[in-house]
Amino acid sequence: MFIDIAKISLKAGKGGDGAVAFRREKYEPSGGPFGGDGGDGGNIIIQGDESIRTLMDFRYKRHYKAENGENGKTKKQYGKKGQDLILKVPVGTLVKDAETGKVIVDIKEHNQQFIVARGGRGGRGNAKFATPTRQAPRFAEPGRKGEERTIILELKLLADVGLVGFPNVGKSTILSILTDARPKIANYHFTTLNPNLGVVRVEEGKSFVLADIPGLIEGAHKGAGLGLDFLRHIERTRLLVHVLDASGMEGRDPVEDFYKINDELFQYNEKLKEKPQIIVCNKMDLPGAEEWIEKIKEKFEPEGYKIYPISAATKEGIQQLKYAIWNALSEIETEYETFDEVLDITAEPEKEDSIIVKKEDGKYIVEGSFIERLLYSINFNDLDSVRYFQNVMRNKGVVDKLIELGIQENDTVFICGYEFEFFN
Repeated sequence: MFIDIAKISLKAGKGGDGAVAFRREKYEPSGGPFGGDGGDGGNIIIQGDESIRTLMDFRYKRHYKAENGENGKTKKQYGKKGQDLILKVPVGTLVKDAETGKVIVDIKEHNQQFIVARGGRGGRGNAKFATPTRQAPRFAEPGRKGEERTIILELKLLADVGLVGFPNVGKSTILSILTDARPKIANYHFTTLNPNLGVVRVEEGKSFVLADIPGLIEGAHKGAGLGLDFLRHIERTRLLVHVLDASGMEGRDPVEDFYKINDELFQYNEKLKEKPQIIVCNKMDLPGAEEWIEKIKEKFEPEGYKIYPISAATKEGIQQLKYAIWNALSEIETEYETFDEVLDITAEPEKEDSIIVKKEDGKYIVEGSFIERLLYSINFNDLDSVRYFQNVMRNKGVVDKLIELGIQENDTVFICGYEFEFFN
């Protein structure tokens, strides 16, 4: 078992800007406001998928951005909503906030979805700002930014596939070829003292976890050698790849080796008889291998075993083995270990727009996300637009706060870096 982790950055789509437009028809005041609203930005959604078994694909791409909403149009036409971005992860994935380390969601089911970053709301067009006294507003609202978040995807993996067989049959070499794992490899028994695990990437969206589990000796089910530790790992795999030394160079009979290993498995737990196995005949590049492979096929093919001759040394047959393992796994139902106790944390509620009013070094300063959006929407060459700006500043309490801080008529106010003269 090991933890598969990926850290990725997310940026939800920005909302589209509202449009400033007017009708060009008779009997409409100043043509009549006709600008539509901008579309909402796309969300980023995490979705569980049973066909995905690792987080390998997220190591190749670490930044994800959802589509922005379309700007509003004339004739009160709304902009198109940005398309949601769906990120598919294995069932059993924990989604954590990278900044706090807290769990956001535990993906426990196939097709379970969770919005991990919300798209920004689209801005209102100038048609929405028309009033009996302001019949031709020349301003619109900008779209809001989408949420940005860095998350950690964490999957507690059990090996899908266990490489089993006597010591020194080539299991570690096969693991190193199929994955990026780098186990210690040498020509002596019990090279592997702990299970080595690696992820085998078949193609995009298709991968599985492979474990080289320490070699067995007779009596392992009673605790001899690495014994029970080895067998516990075997229980958790979904498919066994039984590696035999087809050369027989160490004086062992591969057919007898197969039965000895299985005998240890079945004495430990009879349910292991139900676990699917495929047979890999390694060291086919060595003398004597061709004779043994015929005996192995003659013995085991009638029993329903699929046999794959390979040479880990020359890599012959390795690709065929990789796809054979994937195809076998595709026919086996997956069981994932999930976490029962998860902090009751959901995605943060949409943050309120901030307004900051302060006095620093004798200067009166107004700033914040709400003020930035307001400034962006105002046409300061239009009297109605300026009046709207002044009314919003009063209604939001900015003027009262400035008066509390001691501002006087004709004093300068710095609003998001721009200078304004105060009058009440």
